[in-house]
Amino acid sequence: MGENVQHLSFLQDNGGKKGILAWITTTDHKRIGLLYFYSLTVFFLMGVVLGILMRLELMNPGKDLVEPQTYNSLFTLHGVIMIFLFVIPGIPAVFGNIALPLLLGARDVAFPKLNLLSWYLYILGALMALSTLLFGNAPDTGWTFYAPYSVRTGTNVTMAVLAAFILGFSSILTGLNFIVTIHRMRAPGMTWFRMPLFSWALYATAWIQLLATPVVGITLLMIAVERMLGIGLFDPSLGGDPILYQHLFWIYSHPAVYIMILPGMGVISEMIPVFARRRIFGYKAIAYSSLAIAFIGYFVWGHHMFTSGMSGPARVIFSLLTFLVAVPSAIKVFNWVATLYGGSIDLKPPLLYALGFIFLFLIGGLTGLVNGALAADVHIHDTYFVVGHFHYVMFGGTGFAFFAALHYWFPKVYGKMYNVKHATRAFWVLFTGFNILYFPMLVVGMMGMPRRYYDYLPQFHIPNLISTFGSWIVVSGLIYMIVVLIQGYRKGTPAGKNPWGGLTLDWQTDSPPITENFVELPIVTEGPYEYK
Repeated sequence: MGENVQHLSFLQDNGGKKGILAWITTTDHKRIGLLYFYSLTVFFLMGVVLGILMRLELMNPGKDLVEPQTYNSLFTLHGVIMIFLFVIPGIPAVFGNIALPLLLGARDVAFPKLNLLSWYLYILGALMALSTLLFGNAPDTGWTFYAPYSVRTGTNVTMAVLAAFILGFSSILTGLNFIVTIHRMRAPGMTWFRMPLFSWALYATAWIQLLATPVVGITLLMIAVERMLGIGLFDPSLGGDPILYQHLFWIYSHPAVYIMILPGMGVISEMIPVFARRRIFGYKAIAYSSLAIAFIGYFVWGHHMFTSGMSGPARVIFSLLTFLVAVPSAIKVFNWVATLYGGSIDLKPPLLYALGFIFLFLIGGLTGLVNGALAADVHIHDTYFVVGHFHYVMFGGTGFAFFAALHYWFPKVYGKMYNVKHATRAFWVLFTGFNILYFPMLVVGMMGMPRRYYDYLPQFHIPNLISTFGSWIVVSGLIYMIVVLIQGYRKGTPAGKNPWGGLTLDWQTDSPPITENFVELPIVTEGPYEYK
């Protein structure tokens, strides 16, 4: 009987338990990845709805839909949901959990029960964040919770910062689990430089999760303590220093940008060799560049504070470091393009999303260099240029990488294939809508429109109108994509073990994989990208 259970798909079996109980008590890394996926999808769609409401309000000057206070709460909750509930946990929690043990030739992650606990903490933090809609006034500070306003406002900021604190614990546990898994659970013969590049990206990300997250946790607790006990930590009227809050917040939150983007880069590095039918160009350079981005990312937080009253030498140093962190990112892009060059390219949906990622991330990166230049930053700081840049990096980067991973590993997880033609059309709708939505933000920011404003002057009307129109196309593309994937799950043809022709270990086992992934642990004799 035990042997038969082992060979059942993880989607059906969990030690004899059935239904929802089987899912919420599971320690199978693939099921936990799916629990994260379904949770993330719900919160992502909530964030999309809030974003659409904001765009509808900004379609014309003056009031269209909501009051100014409601608008402030909308953009705060949109930011909190999208950053803390989708983008930061996104790829590591979903595809790291699902794919990492498969890629390493392991039966599970190092600490399966800790893995389940991290999901419970994620859900607890998410429910606390969303409960601010029900108890008291929703926070109106923006997702950064800048002091002293976050200390003085009468809205329910305390619950929101405690929610972010708990979500940080979930992130730390995930990072710890991945580090130990990569160090201790690799298949026989899988040396460090035979590891798939997604594993390298998750490894670099995990160290940031482990070392940087406690800083923001302590900082957010300080906000809660100051609100509840009136201790003067950040409020200048009580002897506190609001600039200290900015330093502490960005010491975590800029490395957090790399928690968001590094796993996405790992996903892209995984796909391009498969769909170009070529060995990855510069394997070690890509692996080391992941570690370099993680390391340098700790030292660039000050570029968020060029207009906060920082000393001249400090601003020059932070600006230099900001340009320096672009180098390892450029190494990755060069190697991806070099891999594609001369390859036998198969334009399937995962590769389309990967190419979309590269294009959009390049725009996000180049506009980031504009932000990092001292003279330019004085003019565009706190304008819609920053909003456009941020969304090109986060949604155009991490979001498109998430969709690429979803289309890439979908047949492995569910054992069925979606309709490739419709998935391709959904990509083009989403990609087109994305640029119509966010590029006008770069333009209107250069024109001088400040961000986070409820209303604006008439000269900013046309770009805002175009941007709102683009948001409708983006939503149409998202709905199209979701429908295609649901139809693939319900009625798709069997995918087989290896529909894409990949050479990593995840494609050498069944689709969906058996409960412990492999009948016998594989023995690795060469690297994963040895295309002949």
